[in-house]
Amino acid sequence: MKHLTSIAAGALLGLGALSGPALAQGNNASITIVREVDSDRYDPHRSTARAASEVLFMMADTLVSLDHDMSTIKPGLASSWTASPDGKTYTFKLRNDVQFCDGKKLTAQDVVYSIKRWIDPATRSPVAWRAGKIEDVVATDDYTVEYKLKAPFSELLYQLTQSFAVIIDKANVEALGADFGVKGFNGTGPYCWGDWKPRNEFRLKRHAAYKWGPPVYENTGPAHIEEVVWRIVPEENTRLAAAMTGQTQVTQYVPYSGMAQLRANRNLKLIESKEAFWTYFVGFKIDKEGVSDPAVRRAMVMAVDQKAIAENLYFGEVEPAYSYISTEALDWNKAVTPLKTNVEEANKVLDAAGWVKGADGFRMKDGKKLSPVVYGFTGSTWQKLMEAIQGDLRKIGVDLRIQLFDATIAWGKLATQEFDMFGMSFPYISAGDALNLYFPSANAPTPNRMNWKDPATDELLNKGITALNEKDRAQAYGEVLKKVHEAAVWLPLYHEPMKIAASAKLAPFKAHNIYGCGLYKGLDLKFIR
Repeated sequence: MKHLTSIAAGALLGLGALSGPALAQGNNASITIVREVDSDRYDPHRSTARAASEVLFMMADTLVSLDHDMSTIKPGLASSWTASPDGKTYTFKLRNDVQFCDGKKLTAQDVVYSIKRWIDPATRSPVAWRAGKIEDVVATDDYTVEYKLKAPFSELLYQLTQSFAVIIDKANVEALGADFGVKGFNGTGPYCWGDWKPRNEFRLKRHAAYKWGPPVYENTGPAHIEEVVWRIVPEENTRLAAAMTGQTQVTQYVPYSGMAQLRANRNLKLIESKEAFWTYFVGFKIDKEGVSDPAVRRAMVMAVDQKAIAENLYFGEVEPAYSYISTEALDWNKAVTPLKTNVEEANKVLDAAGWVKGADGFRMKDGKKLSPVVYGFTGSTWQKLMEAIQGDLRKIGVDLRIQLFDATIAWGKLATQEFDMFGMSFPYISAGDALNLYFPSANAPTPNRMNWKDPATDELLNKGITALNEKDRAQAYGEVLKKVHEAAVWLPLYHEPMKIAASAKLAPFKAHNIYGCGLYKGLDLKFIR
């Protein structure tokens, strides 16, 4: 405990900003949530940041909702829906008791506007593909919406649960213009826009009229907590100290190094869920010299010790990943046999492929040294990961060169052809959600940074997208999973579970895993004493 005490003592110097009346515990006036980073804006169609989704889920609602099992679709703003036999038309029946924070009643026209803005080329949404190939979206009356597709989209309902699909207010968007999601947001969620101080805090006020929460919650509204304060605390030790001292009442942003102490603290509880789909991996640009050799990629995957990474870097709190997605995710293919750590076999594979170790211990072939360049993000997470991978690869004679960039320029660098490998992490709902993002030929050079251009994959992905039943969808995506695993296109590292530190004074609640946003809409958050 001496180590924890020293951490807390040092971190408390940074907790001054966390004190104040908003932190009074034992009543439901306010709750403070510390997190690592902020979003650049809170426009659902223009931000893919988890930080944006965390707030948007509380400020707005979607047509349908996702249950805690990450596979069951439940009602949302739509009380019911039907799909045509050809899978091209979805008809949503809306609730007639929903209103925005400003009191205006929600109608089908608001849904039509929201979806059309999402896919409008002028919006330049990086996630417009998640809406499917839309023919038209029309309001047939005030509370009925017809969602017409050019082709079936088997993932549609899952995608409509995401924060990108929240329903927004046209008048609010037009009034704020470029400042929509920056200076205001009028939604239908359990909380309303209060005050945002970028990179500092975001205050949300309870929407008193709210009573249409998704049935995944015991409480469908209004929210118990009157004010939610999302506060930015970049330093992980300061976030840990905030949890230990009660300066934050709930947060998923605590370092793995502090999990044992959190579990031992009687004033706290750790809420965990294994149905969390967020995976870290390193991808190979398969047409670059060296890593274009499948034998090299297979050997590199086998050289890395995911179990040691999980235990040594993350204190055993994450799950070593050998598969590209969680084996618990929808449409995982049980026939896939992922590569496992085997340094001896990795060396044999490279020997057989003609890669010879030189006097310096590194391998060469045809006069070329096996020395790939990997791009990634600055920060302790990727710095530690890359160094661990680098050390493991040296055991098989691979000289990995690491180049890390600040997030402000990293995304631009990752859209180039300048590197051989790259580090990335991503949330997903299902196999199709992950595969349709990273593996279509049309998505090269980003987010298909591997340059995986395979007509058979494209055909299978299209079969999965347009499938009219679960069996056909799972079969198509399962074949893609098998194909890309056998090709060793990625080096999987670990699956990140959902762990939320909460005050023991909070009533029991479930962690949700949608887009990594553990608190989702926060409707069951309340103090019990």
